Amino acid sequence: MTTTGGVRQSVLCKAEVRCTTTAPVKALRQLLGDEPLALLALFVTSQADFPSVVAEAGQLYPDTDVVACTTAGEIGAMGYDDGLIVAVGFPAADFASKSLAFTDLENFQVESEMDRVAQERVALQDRSPEMEEGFAFLIVDGLSLREDALTTTISPALRDMPLFGASAGDGADFTETLVALNGQIVANGAILNMIRSRHRTKVFSLDHLVPTDIQMVVTDADPELRIVKSINAEPAGREYARIVGKDPEQLDRFTFASHPVVVRIGGDHHVRAIQQVNDAGELVFFSAIDEGMVLTVATPQNMASHLSDKMADMAADQPFTDIIGCDCILRRIEAEQTQMTNELSSIMAKNSVTGFSTYGEQIGPLHVNQTMTGVAFYRKDSTACRS
Repeated sequence: MTTTGGVRQSVLCKAEVRCTTTAPVKALRQLLGDEPLALLALFVTSQADFPSVVAEAGQLYPDTDVVACTTAGEIGAMGYDDGLIVAVGFPAADFASKSLAFTDLENFQVESEMDRVAQERVALQDRSPEMEEGFAFLIVDGLSLREDALTTTISPALRDMPLFGASAGDGADFTETLVALNGQIVANGAILNMIRSRHRTKVFSLDHLVPTDIQMVVTDADPELRIVKSINAEPAGREYARIVGKDPEQLDRFTFASHPVVVRIGGDHHVRAIQQVNDAGELVFFSAIDEGMVLTVATPQNMASHLSDKMADMAADQPFTDIIGCDCILRRIEAEQTQMTNELSSIMAKNSVTGFSTYGEQIGPLHVNQTMTGVAFYRKDSTACRS
Protein backbone atom coordinates (compact mmCIF):
# COMPACT_ATOMS: atom_id res chain seq x y z
CA MET A 1 0.00 0.00 0.00
CA THR A 2 1.18 3.50 -0.74
CA THR A 3 -0.32 6.57 0.89
CA THR A 4 -0.67 9.49 -1.47
CA GLY A 5 0.73 12.90 -0.69
CA GLY A 6 3.99 11.48 0.63
CA VAL A 7 2.64 11.08 4.16
CA ARG A 8 3.33 7.39 4.61
CA GLN A 9 4.71 4.92 2.08
CA SER A 10 4.66 1.30 3.09
CA VAL A 11 7.81 -0.79 2.92
CA LEU A 12 5.59 -3.88 2.95
CA CYS A 13 3.05 -5.15 0.42
CA LYS A 14 -0.32 -5.58 2.15
CA ALA A 15 -3.73 -6.74 1.01
CA GLU A 16 -6.87 -8.35 2.38
CA VAL A 17 -9.93 -10.18 1.07
CA ARG A 18 -13.07 -11.61 2.59
CA CYS A 19 -12.96 -15.35 3.26
CA THR A 20 -15.99 -15.74 0.97
CA THR A 21 -13.88 -14.61 -1.99
CA THR A 22 -13.52 -17.24 -4.72
CA ALA A 23 -9.84 -18.21 -5.11
CA PRO A 24 -8.81 -15.84 -2.31
CA VAL A 25 -5.04 -16.13 -2.78
CA LYS A 26 -5.40 -15.35 -6.47
CA ALA A 27 -7.35 -12.23 -5.49
CA LEU A 28 -4.68 -11.31 -2.95
CA ARG A 29 -1.97 -11.75 -5.55
CA GLN A 30 -3.71 -9.35 -7.90
CA LEU A 31 -3.86 -6.78 -5.10
CA LEU A 32 -0.25 -7.33 -4.04
CA GLY A 33 1.13 -6.98 -7.55
CA ASP A 34 4.03 -8.72 -9.25
CA GLU A 35 6.90 -7.46 -7.12
CA PRO A 36 9.10 -10.44 -6.07
CA LEU A 37 8.68 -11.29 -2.40
CA ALA A 38 11.18 -12.76 0.04
CA LEU A 39 8.33 -13.89 2.32
CA LEU A 40 4.54 -13.84 2.31
CA ALA A 41 2.56 -14.10 5.57
CA LEU A 42 -1.14 -15.00 5.54
CA PHE A 43 -3.33 -14.42 8.59
CA VAL A 44 -6.41 -16.53 7.93
CA THR A 45 -9.77 -16.25 9.67
CA SER A 46 -10.96 -19.49 11.26
CA GLN A 47 -14.08 -19.10 9.07
CA ALA A 48 -12.01 -19.94 5.98
CA ASP A 49 -11.04 -23.33 4.58
CA PHE A 50 -7.45 -23.16 5.81
CA PRO A 51 -6.12 -26.23 3.92
CA SER A 52 -7.50 -24.84 0.65
CA VAL A 53 -5.99 -21.41 1.29
CA VAL A 54 -2.50 -22.76 2.01
CA ALA A 55 -2.67 -25.18 -0.91
CA GLU A 56 -3.62 -22.34 -3.29
CA ALA A 57 -0.81 -20.19 -1.87
CA GLY A 58 1.70 -22.98 -2.46
CA GLN A 59 0.62 -23.21 -6.10
CA LEU A 60 0.63 -19.47 -6.79
CA TYR A 61 3.86 -18.71 -4.92
CA PRO A 62 6.07 -21.73 -5.68
CA ASP A 63 9.31 -19.75 -5.35
CA THR A 64 8.39 -17.76 -2.22
CA ASP A 65 8.24 -18.89 1.38
CA VAL A 66 4.60 -18.59 2.44
CA VAL A 67 3.78 -18.84 6.15
CA ALA A 68 0.15 -18.99 7.29
CA CYS A 69 -1.84 -19.35 10.47
CA THR A 70 -5.42 -19.29 11.72
CA THR A 71 -6.51 -16.34 13.83
CA ALA A 72 -8.77 -15.26 16.67
CA GLY A 73 -9.74 -12.26 14.52
CA GLU A 74 -7.86 -10.08 12.08
CA ILE A 75 -6.36 -6.59 12.06
CA GLY A 76 -6.85 -5.16 8.59
CA ALA A 77 -6.90 -1.79 6.91
CA MET A 78 -9.80 -0.62 9.11
CA GLY A 79 -8.48 -2.09 12.36
CA TYR A 80 -10.23 -4.96 14.15
CA ASP A 81 -12.11 -7.18 11.71
CA ASP A 82 -13.46 -10.71 11.28
CA GLY A 83 -13.74 -12.98 8.27
CA LEU A 84 -10.62 -11.71 6.50
CA ILE A 85 -7.58 -13.29 4.92
CA VAL A 86 -4.81 -10.75 5.42
CA ALA A 87 -1.59 -10.89 3.40
CA VAL A 88 1.71 -9.22 4.27
CA GLY A 89 4.48 -9.42 1.69
CA PHE A 90 8.15 -8.62 2.26
CA PRO A 91 9.64 -7.31 -1.03
CA ALA A 92 12.80 -9.18 -2.04
CA ALA A 93 14.47 -5.88 -2.91
CA ASP A 94 14.43 -4.84 0.74
CA PHE A 95 14.18 -8.08 2.72
CA ALA A 96 15.82 -11.50 2.94
CA SER A 97 14.37 -14.32 5.01
CA LYS A 98 14.58 -17.93 6.05
CA SER A 99 11.60 -19.88 7.40
CA LEU A 100 11.97 -22.99 9.55
CA ALA A 101 9.20 -25.41 10.49
CA PHE A 102 9.19 -27.18 13.85
CA THR A 103 7.01 -30.26 14.06
CA ASP A 104 5.79 -32.35 17.00
CA LEU A 105 6.54 -29.77 19.69
CA GLU A 106 5.88 -32.34 22.41
CA ASN A 107 9.09 -34.10 21.37
CA PHE A 108 11.14 -31.02 20.51
CA GLN A 109 14.85 -31.86 20.14
CA VAL A 110 16.42 -28.91 21.93
CA GLU A 111 20.09 -29.19 21.00
CA SER A 112 19.65 -30.11 17.34
CA GLU A 113 16.99 -27.45 16.77
CA MET A 114 19.07 -24.77 18.49
CA ASP A 115 21.95 -25.68 16.21
CA ARG A 116 19.68 -25.49 13.16
CA VAL A 117 18.41 -22.04 14.13
CA ALA A 118 21.93 -20.76 14.76
CA GLN A 119 23.28 -22.14 11.47
CA GLU A 120 20.42 -20.72 9.41
CA ARG A 121 20.69 -17.35 11.16
CA VAL A 122 24.39 -17.10 10.26
CA ALA A 123 23.76 -18.28 6.69
CA LEU A 124 21.01 -15.66 6.22
CA GLN A 125 23.28 -12.92 7.48
CA ASP A 126 26.13 -14.07 5.23
CA ARG A 127 24.01 -13.99 2.08
CA SER A 128 22.46 -10.58 2.82
CA PRO A 129 25.32 -8.51 4.33
CA GLU A 130 23.84 -5.30 2.96
CA MET A 131 20.77 -5.78 5.17
CA GLU A 132 21.90 -4.69 8.60
CA GLU A 133 18.58 -4.85 10.47
CA GLY A 134 16.86 -8.06 11.47
CA PHE A 135 14.20 -9.72 13.60
CA ALA A 136 12.54 -13.11 14.06
CA PHE A 137 8.80 -13.70 13.77
CA LEU A 138 7.45 -16.88 15.40
CA ILE A 139 4.00 -18.37 14.80
CA VAL A 140 2.96 -21.27 17.05
CA ASP A 141 0.03 -23.69 17.24
CA GLY A 142 -2.07 -21.88 19.84
CA LEU A 143 -3.31 -25.10 21.46
CA SER A 144 0.09 -26.82 21.64
CA LEU A 145 0.83 -25.69 25.23
CA ARG A 146 4.48 -25.55 24.17
CA GLU A 147 5.09 -21.85 23.52
CA ASP A 148 7.01 -21.27 26.76
CA ALA A 149 9.49 -24.08 26.15
CA LEU A 150 9.86 -23.14 22.49
CA THR A 151 10.69 -19.47 23.04
CA THR A 152 13.10 -20.34 25.86
CA THR A 153 14.94 -22.65 23.45
CA ILE A 154 14.92 -20.51 20.33
CA SER A 155 15.75 -17.11 21.75
CA PRO A 156 19.39 -17.80 22.74
CA ALA A 157 20.14 -19.27 19.29
CA LEU A 158 18.98 -16.03 17.68
CA ARG A 159 21.65 -14.03 19.54
CA ASP A 160 21.04 -10.33 18.79
CA MET A 161 18.07 -10.96 16.46
CA PRO A 162 15.02 -9.82 18.51
CA LEU A 163 12.11 -12.26 18.60
CA PHE A 164 8.39 -11.58 18.66
CA GLY A 165 5.50 -13.78 17.74
CA ALA A 166 2.04 -15.11 18.35
CA SER A 167 -0.01 -18.19 19.04
CA ALA A 168 -2.42 -19.04 16.22
CA GLY A 169 -6.10 -18.70 17.13
CA ASP A 170 -9.46 -20.24 16.36
CA GLY A 171 -11.88 -17.37 16.84
CA ALA A 172 -13.31 -17.85 20.34
CA ASP A 173 -13.76 -21.62 19.91
CA PHE A 174 -10.38 -23.00 21.16
CA THR A 175 -10.86 -26.14 19.07
CA GLU A 176 -8.30 -26.18 16.25
CA THR A 177 -5.37 -23.84 15.62
CA LEU A 178 -3.23 -24.31 12.54
CA VAL A 179 0.08 -23.13 11.12
CA ALA A 180 1.54 -23.88 7.70
CA LEU A 181 4.62 -23.33 5.57
CA ASN A 182 4.74 -23.54 1.78
CA GLY A 183 1.43 -25.32 1.38
CA GLN A 184 2.02 -27.85 4.16
CA ILE A 185 0.15 -27.73 7.47
CA VAL A 186 2.50 -28.36 10.39
CA ALA A 187 0.63 -30.37 13.02
CA ASN A 188 1.33 -29.37 16.63
CA GLY A 189 4.07 -27.17 15.26
CA ALA A 190 5.52 -23.73 14.76
CA ILE A 191 7.12 -21.63 12.03
CA LEU A 192 10.12 -19.41 12.74
CA ASN A 193 10.75 -16.65 10.21
CA MET A 194 14.16 -15.01 10.40
CA ILE A 195 14.10 -11.74 8.47
CA ARG A 196 16.83 -9.29 7.44
CA SER A 197 15.95 -5.79 6.22
CA ARG A 198 17.45 -2.72 4.58
CA HIS A 199 15.06 -0.68 6.70
CA ARG A 200 15.31 0.01 10.40
CA THR A 201 13.06 -2.20 12.49
CA LYS A 202 11.96 -2.14 16.11
CA VAL A 203 10.45 -5.11 17.93
CA PHE A 204 8.12 -4.11 20.76
CA SER A 205 5.70 -5.41 23.37
CA LEU A 206 3.10 -3.32 25.14
CA ASP A 207 0.28 -3.74 27.63
CA HIS A 208 -1.96 -1.31 29.47
CA LEU A 209 -2.07 -3.08 32.84
CA VAL A 210 -0.87 -1.71 36.18
CA PRO A 211 -0.15 -4.13 39.08
CA THR A 212 -2.07 -3.55 42.32
CA ASP A 213 -1.15 -4.62 45.86
CA ILE A 214 -3.56 -7.57 45.75
CA GLN A 215 -1.74 -10.90 45.51
CA MET A 216 -2.51 -14.61 45.60
CA VAL A 217 -0.35 -17.74 45.66
CA VAL A 218 -0.74 -20.82 43.47
CA THR A 219 -0.82 -23.74 45.91
CA ASP A 220 -1.70 -26.61 43.56
CA ALA A 221 -1.20 -26.76 39.81
CA ASP A 222 -0.66 -28.97 36.77
CA PRO A 223 2.06 -27.07 34.86
CA GLU A 224 1.90 -29.34 31.80
CA LEU A 225 -1.75 -28.51 31.23
CA ARG A 226 -1.48 -24.92 32.57
CA ILE A 227 -4.17 -25.66 35.16
CA VAL A 228 -4.33 -24.05 38.60
CA LYS A 229 -6.26 -26.24 41.02
CA SER A 230 -5.97 -24.15 44.15
CA ILE A 231 -5.08 -20.60 45.15
CA ASN A 232 -4.25 -19.74 48.76
CA ALA A 233 -5.12 -23.40 49.55
CA GLU A 234 -8.69 -22.81 48.35
CA PRO A 235 -10.40 -24.02 45.14
CA ALA A 236 -8.87 -21.83 42.42
CA GLY A 237 -11.99 -20.55 40.68
CA ARG A 238 -13.83 -19.66 43.88
CA GLU A 239 -10.79 -17.98 45.46
CA TYR A 240 -10.02 -15.94 42.36
CA ALA A 241 -13.66 -14.85 42.21
CA ARG A 242 -13.60 -13.85 45.90
CA ILE A 243 -10.41 -11.81 45.46
CA VAL A 244 -11.70 -9.86 42.44
CA GLY A 245 -15.20 -9.48 43.92
CA LYS A 246 -17.12 -11.62 41.44
CA ASP A 247 -19.68 -14.42 41.63
CA PRO A 248 -17.77 -17.71 41.18
CA GLU A 249 -20.69 -19.06 39.17
CA GLN A 250 -20.46 -16.17 36.71
CA LEU A 251 -16.77 -16.26 35.76
CA ASP A 252 -16.34 -15.80 32.02
CA ARG A 253 -13.89 -14.41 29.46
CA PHE A 254 -15.03 -10.85 30.21
CA THR A 255 -14.17 -11.30 33.89
CA PHE A 256 -10.72 -12.63 33.03
CA ALA A 257 -10.04 -9.82 30.56
CA SER A 258 -11.03 -7.09 32.99
CA HIS A 259 -9.38 -8.65 36.08
CA PRO A 260 -6.04 -9.99 34.79
CA VAL A 261 -3.22 -11.36 36.93
CA VAL A 262 0.48 -10.77 36.40
CA VAL A 263 3.75 -12.31 37.61
CA ARG A 264 7.00 -10.54 38.31
CA ILE A 265 9.92 -11.73 36.15
CA GLY A 266 13.11 -9.81 36.73
CA GLY A 267 12.10 -6.20 37.13
CA ASP A 268 8.96 -6.43 35.01
CA HIS A 269 5.45 -7.78 35.34
CA HIS A 270 4.04 -10.10 32.68
CA VAL A 271 0.44 -11.22 32.30
CA ARG A 272 -0.56 -14.79 33.03
CA ALA A 273 -4.00 -14.69 31.46
CA ILE A 274 -6.83 -17.02 32.41
CA GLN A 275 -8.51 -18.81 29.50
CA GLN A 276 -11.44 -20.41 31.30
CA VAL A 277 -12.73 -22.07 34.44
CA ASN A 278 -13.27 -25.79 33.86
CA ASP A 279 -16.03 -28.05 35.17
CA ALA A 280 -13.94 -28.85 38.25
CA GLY A 281 -13.73 -25.17 39.18
CA GLU A 282 -10.06 -25.00 38.22
CA LEU A 283 -8.49 -22.15 36.27
CA VAL A 284 -7.00 -22.91 32.87
CA PHE A 285 -4.31 -20.43 31.84
CA PHE A 286 -2.94 -19.34 28.46
CA SER A 287 0.70 -19.62 29.55
CA ALA A 288 3.08 -21.25 32.01
CA ILE A 289 1.91 -21.58 35.58
CA ASP A 290 3.35 -23.48 38.54
CA GLU A 291 2.96 -24.07 42.25
CA GLY A 292 4.41 -21.35 44.43
CA MET A 293 3.91 -18.67 41.79
CA VAL A 294 2.72 -15.36 43.20
CA LEU A 295 -0.01 -13.79 41.09
CA THR A 296 -0.76 -10.09 41.36
CA VAL A 297 -4.10 -8.65 40.31
CA ALA A 298 -3.66 -5.86 37.76
CA THR A 299 -5.95 -3.01 36.81
CA PRO A 300 -6.33 -1.82 33.21
CA GLN A 301 -5.59 1.70 32.05
CA ASN A 302 -7.63 3.23 29.24
CA MET A 303 -6.56 0.93 26.41
CA ALA A 304 -7.17 3.40 23.59
CA SER A 305 -5.24 6.24 25.22
CA HIS A 306 -2.43 3.86 26.11
CA LEU A 307 -2.15 2.50 22.58
CA SER A 308 -2.23 5.98 21.06
CA ASP A 309 0.54 7.12 23.42
CA LYS A 310 2.70 4.09 22.63
CA MET A 311 2.30 4.62 18.89
CA ALA A 312 3.38 8.24 19.34
CA ASP A 313 6.39 7.17 21.40
CA MET A 314 7.52 4.78 18.67
CA ALA A 315 7.27 7.56 16.09
CA ALA A 316 8.98 10.21 18.23
CA ASP A 317 12.41 10.06 16.54
CA GLN A 318 11.26 8.96 13.08
CA PRO A 319 7.81 8.11 11.70
CA PHE A 320 7.30 4.41 11.05
CA THR A 321 5.67 3.23 7.83
CA ASP A 322 4.13 -0.05 9.00
CA ILE A 323 3.53 -2.20 12.05
CA ILE A 324 2.89 -5.94 12.15
CA GLY A 325 0.93 -6.46 15.36
CA CYS A 326 0.05 -9.61 17.29
CA ASP A 327 -2.78 -8.63 19.62
CA CYS A 328 -4.10 -10.91 22.35
CA ILE A 329 -7.71 -12.01 22.06
CA LEU A 330 -8.23 -10.75 25.62
CA ARG A 331 -7.47 -7.19 24.52
CA ARG A 332 -10.11 -7.55 21.84
CA ILE A 333 -12.59 -8.93 24.40
CA GLU A 334 -11.86 -6.04 26.75
CA ALA A 335 -12.31 -3.59 23.87
CA GLU A 336 -15.75 -5.04 23.17
CA GLN A 337 -16.69 -4.96 26.85
CA THR A 338 -15.61 -1.33 27.30
CA GLN A 339 -17.00 -0.21 23.92
CA MET A 340 -13.55 0.82 22.66
CA THR A 341 -13.45 -1.38 19.57
CA ASN A 342 -14.05 1.45 17.11
CA GLU A 343 -11.60 3.80 18.82
CA LEU A 344 -8.86 1.16 18.91
CA SER A 345 -9.55 0.23 15.30
CA SER A 346 -9.18 3.87 14.28
CA ILE A 347 -5.84 4.12 16.10
CA MET A 348 -4.53 0.95 14.47
CA ALA A 349 -5.72 2.03 11.02
CA LYS A 350 -4.14 5.46 11.43
CA ASN A 351 -0.84 3.82 12.37
CA SER A 352 -0.86 1.17 9.61
CA VAL A 353 -1.07 -1.76 12.04
CA THR A 354 -1.66 -5.06 10.24
CA GLY A 355 -1.90 -8.43 11.98
CA PHE A 356 -4.25 -10.64 13.93
CA SER A 357 -5.73 -11.49 17.31
CA THR A 358 -3.91 -14.30 19.09
CA TYR A 359 -4.09 -16.91 21.84
CA GLY A 360 -0.83 -15.56 23.31
CA GLU A 361 2.23 -13.59 22.30
CA GLN A 362 5.97 -14.12 22.35
CA ILE A 363 8.65 -11.56 23.11
CA GLY A 364 12.27 -12.69 23.41
CA PRO A 365 12.37 -15.84 25.57
CA LEU A 366 8.92 -15.21 27.07
CA HIS A 367 5.42 -16.34 26.20
CA VAL A 368 3.02 -13.65 27.44
CA ASN A 369 -0.66 -12.72 27.32
CA GLN A 370 -2.97 -9.72 27.05
CA THR A 371 -0.30 -7.77 25.17
CA MET A 372 0.38 -6.53 21.69
CA THR A 373 3.76 -7.63 20.39
CA GLY A 374 5.07 -6.69 16.99
CA VAL A 375 7.60 -4.93 14.83
CA ALA A 376 7.64 -1.39 13.46
CA PHE A 377 9.36 -0.50 10.17
CA TYR A 378 11.20 2.76 9.54
CA ARG A 379 12.04 3.69 5.96
CA LYS A 380 15.67 3.91 4.98
CA ASP A 381 16.16 4.97 1.36
CA SER A 382 14.57 2.49 -1.06
CA THR A 383 11.25 2.65 -2.88
CA ALA A 384 7.91 1.84 -1.34
CA CYS A 385 5.81 -1.15 -2.21
CA ARG A 386 3.34 0.04 -4.83
CA SER A 387 0.60 -2.54 -4.61
